Amino acid sequence: MKISISRADLLRSLGHVQSAVERRNTIPILANVLLKAEGDALHLATTDMDLEVNEAVAAKIGKAGSTTVPASTLYDIARKLPEGSDVQMEVDASGNFMTVKAGRSSFKLGCLPVSDFPQLNNSQLPNAFSLPANDLKTLIDKTKFAMSTEETRYYLNGVYLHAAEQNGVALLRAVATDGHRLALFDIPLPSGAEGMPGVIVPRKTVGELRKLLDEAADKIEISLSDNKIRFAFDHIVLTSKLIDGTFPDYQRVIPSGNDKVIEVNPKEFSSGIDRVSTISDGKSRAVKITLNGKTVTISASSPDAGSATEDIEVRSEAPAIEIGFNARYLLDITSQIDGDGCRLTLSDPSSPTIIQDSSDNSALYVLMPLRV
Repeated sequence: MKISISRADLLRSLGHVQSAVERRNTIPILANVLLKAEGDALHLATTDMDLEVNEAVAAKIGKAGSTTVPASTLYDIARKLPEGSDVQMEVDASGNFMTVKAGRSSFKLGCLPVSDFPQLNNSQLPNAFSLPANDLKTLIDKTKFAMSTEETRYYLNGVYLHAAEQNGVALLRAVATDGHRLALFDIPLPSGAEGMPGVIVPRKTVGELRKLLDEAADKIEISLSDNKIRFAFDHIVLTSKLIDGTFPDYQRVIPSGNDKVIEVNPKEFSSGIDRVSTISDGKSRAVKITLNGKTVTISASSPDAGSATEDIEVRSEAPAIEIGFNARYLLDITSQIDGDGCRLTLSDPSSPTIIQDSSDNSALYVLMPLRV
């Protein structure tokens, strides 16, 4: 294999694929990037056995071929090479080493056999549809913060993507929950997604996909089966195994009897919670919300730090109520409200609260209260 490629193109593509490499692995080939030179492009691929990222980038191919080299090392080399330089990469006759040259710099990297590199992206996935890049970004952004990080409840460590129906309207719905809060977001069901199975997209895949979407073009092609999902756009293909588990019946935790409604400006509310929670202590960062007429008082106290209160005007006909929340969870949710109104629908101090954008019902959030 012998190629020449611009440093900028190589660095950008390596930046896309190398983050999929698992830093702590015991299988040497999984630390490597697969490089395949053919036609007028260099194809790069990395995998951790659960997630695979492929990208094709324009290059001058002197001699077609393929090899694998350490991904993070090649990325660091490309990152430190002079801007505007061209990079020459050539594998020796033995296939055991690859030389990387740019200007007066020369590096020699050890190679591992291509035959050892595992392939995820080689199966047909029966369900296929496309989404505008902005829609997929929004689906992720509105729900990913509620994914669980608790490994024992592995089936919550991702975003549940499925076809749903509400008031006769077909929807593509994303749901995430960690048992303390739930985030749900709907968009119209795209053509081709009608028969899709409900799937749980793993947390790492969600994170890698979201980073790549910042540079994505208009449409994302999505293909999936019961155990794999693939996202294809521009010259990038991300393939991932799905979480093999059953997502809980989230509809059961969405309360239906809440009757106390508070309307508040989300930016004022978030700022007030942020300021007052400076005083709260412990992991829960507990704040108390007290509704009294047309005012909500946000308060927090700590044996060591003292106490804090802030009053915010609200629109409400509800009777007086006092309820506690984890300040960080509350901030995570209120920061997702894009409009000028945030609606909290409550029942009592020990029951979950529904939070929504007053002008947009696409998103729904459920937050469990704390005792304060």
